[in-house]
Amino acid sequence: MKFRIENWSKYGLFFLGIISLSLLSCSSKKNNNSSGHAVKPRVIVSSDIGGTDPDDFQSMIHFLMYADKFQVDGIIASPYGKGRKTDILHIIDLYAKDYPKLKKHGDFPSPNQLRLVAKQGATDGNPAKGWGEPSEGSKWIIKQAKSDNPQPLWILCWGGLDDVAQALHDAPSIASKIRVYWIGGPNKKWSVSPYQYIARNFPNLWMIENNSTYRGWIIDNSANPDLKPKAFYEKYIKGKGALGSDFGNYYGGSIKMGDSPSVAYLLNGNPDNPAGQSWGGSFTKLPYSAFRNFNQNTTTTDTVPTYSVVTWTFDSKENIAANENPEIWMEIDGQRINGFYAGNGVFKVRFVPKRIGNWKYTVNCSVKSLQGQTGEFVSANPWPGAENPDNAKLNNWWSDRTDKDLYVEQYQGTETIAKWRKDFLMDWAKRFEWIAN
Repeated sequence: MKFRIENWSKYGLFFLGIISLSLLSCSSKKNNNSSGHAVKPRVIVSSDIGGTDPDDFQSMIHFLMYADKFQVDGIIASPYGKGRKTDILHIIDLYAKDYPKLKKHGDFPSPNQLRLVAKQGATDGNPAKGWGEPSEGSKWIIKQAKSDNPQPLWILCWGGLDDVAQALHDAPSIASKIRVYWIGGPNKKWSVSPYQYIARNFPNLWMIENNSTYRGWIIDNSANPDLKPKAFYEKYIKGKGALGSDFGNYYGGSIKMGDSPSVAYLLNGNPDNPAGQSWGGSFTKLPYSAFRNFNQNTTTTDTVPTYSVVTWTFDSKENIAANENPEIWMEIDGQRINGFYAGNGVFKVRFVPKRIGNWKYTVNCSVKSLQGQTGEFVSANPWPGAENPDNAKLNNWWSDRTDKDLYVEQYQGTETIAKWRKDFLMDWAKRFEWIAN
């Protein structure tokens, strides 16, 4: 049958609609994965690798074994400890040995591509302002955030927020272009001033603050025996490839990897919806961040939320010469927490309690009137606690769920990761088979 011109008005729009839908479907299949999100999210990892905790070596091995799933725009070393970019390059060198086998299974970046985006981040923090001098890492964050790529830039923070805070200070406009998934908790006390700067000045930043949920990767006491930290290493990792062989150098191979949920969050689930289900946890909207300020030493009558920023302000009542640089720090939980001199005889110390319980501290100061003072306080669940005039209001921030049935031990939200333990570990085990000798 011939198709007559007069039939176009009747059928033309119908045919155009079919063609458009077909093209859209093809485009969707090309640009999306099974969860409907862009293939290869843009990712920068900021790690305190080589610092005080060797679990970042484990997490870096895990991350590189999934590097085919990401556009790796940067790997930044920003520790306060001894770790440097050389520690990242060490893991990349191991990856290079396994790369020929890995690339048979996916579009993995070459070792040289990864070396080119490895950067050195901040090595010293500013306890007063939370930002200081630009680092190679902070400048790289700005460069990548300002690129023409329309995708959001995910920054997975495994340690301090120093480079993120510096980048935001130097280029505030990038706040709308980045998404931050931060493993806080113990890291928060070492990054308290950058954290305070970001929370106070960038309340619209898209941020997941994971203070305790990440522990579901570590302490699931109900796990199958083969999936417990040391057993999993012995059965699925030990001796497999250069990466598996090196894994045993950290905690004897027993899995800690508290930073890996940030990677897993992008591997499974809908990353646009933090309240949804994913390997990297499920989170609740955080309307404010808890801050508590004291103008004197605290006692056990003072209770603060766990993971809150606690600031003590001490007025020495002494005249201190302008050319002096007096020090103050606290001995607390067996660690030294540095404070700073705020001028006019006033000193400040900031701390973040990482667990519930009673805390004791001793003040050490080069000004005699403050030296040796002591105090105590209590920290309690759940985070972020009650509303308080000191709190920082937030608009686009997410954090650990408070539901009672989602706790593992004292840690809130942890079950939202622990429930997926078999899924994410066995998926990883398949990749170790790829590089097995």
